[in-house]
Amino acid sequence: MAIKVLRRRKPILGAVPFVAYVGIFLGIPAGSVVLNAFRSQSGSFTLSNIHSALSGGYRQSFIQSLKLSVIATVIAAIAGLLVAVAVVGMKDGALKRAIMAASGVFANTGGVPLAFSFVATLGNFGLITKILLSGGVNIYSGGFTLYSVTGLVIVYQYFMIPLMVLVMIPPLEGLNSQWFEAAQTLGASWPTMWRSIVAPVIMPPFIAASLLLFTDAFAAYATAAALTSGTIPLVPIQIGSLIQGNVVANQGNLGAALGLGMIVIVGVVAIAYVFVSRRSNRWLR
Repeated sequence: MAIKVLRRRKPILGAVPFVAYVGIFLGIPAGSVVLNAFRSQSGSFTLSNIHSALSGGYRQSFIQSLKLSVIATVIAAIAGLLVAVAVVGMKDGALKRAIMAASGVFANTGGVPLAFSFVATLGNFGLITKILLSGGVNIYSGGFTLYSVTGLVIVYQYFMIPLMVLVMIPPLEGLNSQWFEAAQTLGASWPTMWRSIVAPVIMPPFIAASLLLFTDAFAAYATAAALTSGTIPLVPIQIGSLIQGNVVANQGNLGAALGLGMIVIVGVVAIAYVFVSRRSNRWLR
C-alpha cells in the first residue's frame, strides 16, 4: 500500500523543487512588488502610485515600450520564420546543427556586451560606419541614429531572430509529410498546400513564438539602458531610475507600481501564450 501511495505522489514530489524555486525567486519578489505598489512611503495604503504610473511621462513610457516591442517582434517573427523554413529544408546536417548552435548562443546574448558590440560596429565611429563612409555612404545623414528606438529595434533583432528560429524549427519539422503527399495526389499546387496545410498548422506556434518575443523585448533592460544611457523613456529604464533614486528621492514604490503594470501586461501575454500553445500542440502531436 505504501509503495502504491508513493508512486501516486511521485509526480507531485518531483514538482516540489520547481514550485519552491518559482515561489522563492519569482513569487516572493512579484508579491513584494504588488504590495509596495499600493503602499505609501509611510507604509499606509494608497492608490497614488498607480495613478502616477498611469499618467504623464510614465504612461508615455508604457506606450513607448509597447511600440518598441511590437515593431521589434513583427520584424523578428517574420525574419525568424523565413530562416527557420530555410534551416528545416537544409540537407546538410552539419550546417543545420551549426546554425542551431549559433542561434542558441545569439538568443542568450544581451546586456552591456551586446550594446558595446553594436556601438563598435554601427556607432558614430563604428567599424561598419567608417567602411561605408569611405565608400561615400553616410548612414547618419538621414537622421538615423543607433541610440534611438530605431536603433534598439535593430539591436534587439540580434537575439530575437535566433530565438524565433529555435522556437519555430520543431513545429516546422513536425509537419507530416503524408499531408503533402495526400494533397499532391489530389492535385493541389504548392501555394494551395502552403495556404491550406502549412498555414493553419504553423499559425498557432507562430503566434505563440511571437508572444514570447514580445515579452522578451518588453522586459529587456540592460541592453536599452547601456545603449541609450536611459534617454529613451522605456518602462524598465524608468523603474531602474526610480529604484536607484536617480530621478526623485523616495519613489521606490512608484517603481513598484510601474513593475505591477509590467506584470499585468506580461501576465496577459503569458495567458494568451498558454492558450495558443495548447492549440498548436493538438496539431503537432
